[in-house]
Amino acid sequence: RELLPPWLVIAAGLTGIVLLCVSTKDVPTTPLWSKYGVVLDAGPSHTTLLIYQWTAGKVNNTGVIREWSSCTVQGPGVSSYSDSPQEAGKSLEPCLHWARKEIPAEQHSQTPLYLGATASMRQLNLTNPILSDALLAALTVALKSTPFDFQGAQILSSLDEEAFKWVAVNYVLENFIKYDWRGHLVPSRKEMAGVLSLEGTSAQLTSQMEEENEAPKEGVRLQLYGQTHEVHTRQCPCHGAEQLRSRLLSMLIQ
Repeated sequence: RELLPPWLVIAAGLTGIVLLCVSTKDVPTTPLWSKYGVVLDAGPSHTTLLIYQWTAGKVNNTGVIREWSSCTVQGPGVSSYSDSPQEAGKSLEPCLHWARKEIPAEQHSQTPLYLGATASMRQLNLTNPILSDALLAALTVALKSTPFDFQGAQILSSLDEEAFKWVAVNYVLENFIKYDWRGHLVPSRKEMAGVLSLEGTSAQLTSQMEEENEAPKEGVRLQLYGQTHEVHTRQCPCHGAEQLRSRLLSMLIQ
């Protein structure tokens, strides 16, 4: 099978969070693409603010979304502010101000706002939970001061993060739903893609389980577009990019 390029997973961002979390209502008079959501992807090296947009209607109880625009927060990842948590909140202000201009003012109070922190914050939470709690508290204060509907700032577990990546990639590939020749959204019936996430020291392979009656050992159960998906993540320690580079250098030296 052809491997997915890394940019596809990165560009998808936290689309999975929006698909699983946004709540929409059927309002026939609402114009197309009238609802918005804001996600802050707080990664190890930087934070990205993404704006998503979707219709008031749903397909089999799941929203149909698209990425509207994005803003890269200047400076390092939020975990780098462990010695000065207040600065982490201040670093988000330019992008939050930009988001207020991008989203119509009348939609601000109805726009959900999330922050999901990943690997570096998980590591900080393991080594110094007091500092990680202080960082999350400072970020919460900054995000609550916006006119948006703040839904929480949390550290995503590795399993949740990989599941969201799986949702995002398969959504972009139109493996859940697609437009037919009439322009109507219909079930895609395509085979779900697996996702290989290559990090510095490890790799994760996330895919849908074949046996429905087999409980996932390391995974989650998702309900999307009227279908239940058992998503399993296999951890591959010592198979990250840095580890592979070290092995290659060792072979070259020998």
